[in-house]
Amino acid sequence: MAFNMESLAEAASGAIGSLLSTTILYPLDTCKSKYQAELQVHGQSKYRNTLDVLLEAISSRQVISLYQGLGTKNVQSFISSFIYFYGYDFFKKLYLKKSGFKSIGTRANLIIAVVAGAFTVIITQPLDTASSRMQTSDFGKSKGFWKTLSEGTWSEAFDGLGISIILTSNPAIQYTAFDQFKQRMLKKKMKSNREVESSPESLSAFSAFVLGAVSKCSATCITYPLIRCKVMIQAAESEGNAEDEAELKARKTISGSLHAIWKKEGLMGFFKGLQPQILKTVLSSALLLMIKEKISKTTWVLLLAVRRYLFLTRARLKSS
Repeated sequence: MAFNMESLAEAASGAIGSLLSTTILYPLDTCKSKYQAELQVHGQSKYRNTLDVLLEAISSRQVISLYQGLGTKNVQSFISSFIYFYGYDFFKKLYLKKSGFKSIGTRANLIIAVVAGAFTVIITQPLDTASSRMQTSDFGKSKGFWKTLSEGTWSEAFDGLGISIILTSNPAIQYTAFDQFKQRMLKKKMKSNREVESSPESLSAFSAFVLGAVSKCSATCITYPLIRCKVMIQAAESEGNAEDEAELKARKTISGSLHAIWKKEGLMGFFKGLQPQILKTVLSSALLLMIKEKISKTTWVLLLAVRRYLFLTRARLKSS
């Protein structure tokens, strides 16, 4: 029972951390996404950097539009993080229990992280697609969740699913690196308390933030070309876009988006928006892991208290 409770505590704390970090950094995420989604036309582009996106929102008095799609994104972040952290923690502990090992190796950790990530992506992809379209639509013209998805076919709700599954390697690399560094740090400060129901040891807020930033930065640099392709595939189509329908349709595939970037922007186009992506994802992941580490112990205690309360209540009902 403690095994499932701890997995549930991990999932709940991770989901709450994701929700808070997503909300705090959402305007930066919107600016980054709009900048990434834009492809040069005749060697010219509307935005030179993410600051231009912010200035456009301010000059057009649409600052509130920097939050368009926040509700959908928060639901997607909460659900995906809950499923991912529960699955990751559950299968990791199951592996340790079945194998008899005291710690999990890097290869097994990566496999478990990828499986948990792929399962999460399949479930939450429509939410991810909708939030991306709402973010990248023109300021003040974003539509609601249902209208955004209903305008296309059901299969279009899963635009970018293939590349999203490939990109599960990103959090897999991140959380595997974080988990390995965390285990090494905790071994140095491990206490002698080994009671069955004692709360698990956690990192300090600063240590969790630093480890989260380093692990996410590495994963982002490795997978960035695919990250930009995913944004382009899921982006809303601008009404003023001069591209023909055939070219827009081609860009909805991985090979088509890669070819379009190479043709119009060259090699450096694959890394357009890398700096804001690193800033956003590193801050987001570092905040998520910091919040998760600080509230995981509290979440564990609360869930343990609820379990004991339900057990005592059940015992009283049986005795009466």
